Amino acid sequence: MNIPLSYSLRNLLTRRLTTFLTASGMALVVFVFASILMLSAGLEKTLVETGSDDNVIVTRKAANSEVQSGVERQQAAIVGSLPNIATGSDGQPLTAKELVVLISLSKRGTDKPANVVIRGIDSASLQLRPQVHLVEGRMPRQGSREIMAGRSIATRFKGGGIGESLHFGMADWIVVGIFDAGATGFSSEIWGDASQLMQAFRRPVYSSVTFKMRNASDFVKVRDKLEGDPRLTLDVRRETQYYRDQSEAMAKFLRILGISLTVIFSMGAVIGAMITMYAAVANRVGEIGTLRALGFQRGSIMISFLMEALFLGLIGGIAGLLLASSMQLITISTMNWQTFSELAFSFTLTFKIMYQSILFALLMGFTGGVIPAIRASRLKIVDALRSS
Repeated sequence: MNIPLSYSLRNLLTRRLTTFLTASGMALVVFVFASILMLSAGLEKTLVETGSDDNVIVTRKAANSEVQSGVERQQAAIVGSLPNIATGSDGQPLTAKELVVLISLSKRGTDKPANVVIRGIDSASLQLRPQVHLVEGRMPRQGSREIMAGRSIATRFKGGGIGESLHFGMADWIVVGIFDAGATGFSSEIWGDASQLMQAFRRPVYSSVTFKMRNASDFVKVRDKLEGDPRLTLDVRRETQYYRDQSEAMAKFLRILGISLTVIFSMGAVIGAMITMYAAVANRVGEIGTLRALGFQRGSIMISFLMEALFLGLIGGIAGLLLASSMQLITISTMNWQTFSELAFSFTLTFKIMYQSILFALLMGFTGGVIPAIRASRLKIVDALRSS
């Protein structure tokens, strides 16, 4: 005969205090586990969504980021002459030759300095990034020392608000607009006219060339053509792959950190579950003997106690996930290790993180309950009834 699941659940409800304390310990471990994974997922989402599968970004060979890259004007002209490039509403090729440099700005309230990306754009840059919308002010005029700041920059850095000015490149630059790029890395950038910024920073070369393909399936053909051209020493990547590469190192570090912390914390939670289940066995020796006398097999007893431990893990996992889900309301900033610039992003809860967290909680419950369950199943009927 099998013991019904309701029996295991009722026993947990009978021991409310110990059930609450053990499940709370597991919930905290799941909270840490899920939060770190959400942090990694948020970083990856922010950077990957910055790019588009239709766009191709061209940088110097072996350059890890646009900041480290340099594309000569002649090379940029060759890239821009490709017949595979789509055209915009004005009939011009959708090609953006851009400059990317870093400057240091002070944060509002703390005066703590941080690196910020300055992107020099041209007329096609906005058409290539439909996720970028002007929300306040106006666009910078070409040929002027006017800039527009991402919403994240405007709220977090001194001089980033509309009407304020920033001093860099031996000149003063007026913020005439604020743009919103959603949950992408562009929200943590400042944009201005590429030619003016190249003069200010004395940069004779572009950092990258980005263009939109007529047909996204032509990427391999376009890549092979550019990388096989002896006049060019360039890397050609889809924009989504480029930004995925940007997030790889930081996301990997966060995952390793999260796993390390949760392994350490989970030891305490497993020990707590084991103590709880051992106490349950000790307090119910007579009950176990009665169940055995009624004909329930050793396997049924063991499964019953294992189910209690798994229920504990499930309760802790659900509670930990609910707590972790509230982290999605928080936006944090950190340094992008590839560009060494400030990047703002949010915690992101995905279905994959949800089921990984629940499985992890069930594993803690199983690990903590398996030994007490085996001990309960091995109690002899006579000894169990006598001790009661």
